[in-house]
Amino acid sequence: MRGRAGYRVRVAGIAAGLLVAGAAQAASYEFVPAPQADLNRVYRVDKATGEVISCQYGLQENTIGTTLCFGPGEGAGPQAPSEYSLVASRHLREAGVFRVNQRTGAMSICYVLDDAVVCTPQGNAGSTAPAPAGKP
Repeated sequence: MRGRAGYRVRVAGIAAGLLVAGAAQAASYEFVPAPQADLNRVYRVDKATGEVISCQYGLQENTIGTTLCFGPGEGAGPQAPSEYSLVASRHLREAGVFRVNQRTGAMSICYVLDDAVVCTPQGNAGSTAPAPAGKP
């Protein structure tokens, strides 16, 4: 009898481990709405690669509408492997979001330009970013 109880505990432990691993894989994206008050756009980031896309509702005649998605353009594709998240500002007229590298603190701004999501180069207050034009 004692052997069976030990077997059940081991099986339960393996099952719990598989559930945790499955949940970690399922949680590979984060979604954040654009802060702009009159824009129905949502951004998605791959939490491991930093790749950003965006989708929004679009009108289409004689239908209930369509989902318009914008793939990754310049700077929005995969970055160095890390832990990424998205942060929306509280600026009601802002259509973009911040992509944040949780490990390094580096940030970039991502927004839709034409038919793609683009992101600025990653910046970090501790980095040696070039001075703006006309500033020493």
